[in-house]
Amino acid sequence: MSELDEFKNTIEQFIEKTSMTPTQFGKRFASDPLFVFQLREGREPRSATRRKVLEALKSAEVAA
Repeated sequence: MSELDEFKNTIEQFIEKTSMTPTQFGKRFASDPLFVFQLREGREPRSATRRKVLEALKSAEVAA
């Protein structure tokens, strides 16, 4: 599995686990309400963007 596939799976699992909508996720973690929808359509975010989102997810999980 590629790094991008792992990234997408991590996001989908987080959304499912938290019952957050894709729009809410995008706004909160990527400052882009279309982020998840575009990922699902093939968007490949830069590695810096992926790192930023993953770090924010880790912080959110620690806080929960």
